[in-house]
Amino acid sequence: MRPAGGRPSPAAALDEVRAIYRDLAARPIERDCQLRTECCHFKLTGKTPYLTRGEALLAARALKATGRKALPSRPDGACPLLDPQTSRCLIYEDRPFGCRTHFCAAAGGPYARREVIDLIRRLEQIDEQLAGDGPRPLPAAVTSVL
Repeated sequence: MRPAGGRPSPAAALDEVRAIYRDLAARPIERDCQLRTECCHFKLTGKTPYLTRGEALLAARALKATGRKALPSRPDGACPLLDPQTSRCLIYEDRPFGCRTHFCAAAGGPYARREVIDLIRRLEQIDEQLAGDGPRPLPAAVTSVL
């Protein structure tokens, strides 16, 4: 993933983040998230996903692909990536790890950390290689790389 003598290219880092997401999807952990957006209401739940730099870069790229150049404002405290008109994630295919392993009881509850710690460590390694400073709350993480 790293070019000789340096950091990984952003494209290689994004490919590795997507590979981690695919590895997570291949695990036999039952989930049933069908437009259950309770977890997307950060102010209501008091929980906000934290993103590593690689995840933030992927989320920002996906957001830009929708034609947006900045995170939408959500005065209601919901995730800025949740479309208020459709209740759908603007970047669902590239949604962050925390959104994939969330706490929502209706969707199956949180993943046990022991089930995904290897993937978390891979995300942290990418963060380090991209000179990130550790996971940051979703809005700040995405805004910092837009």
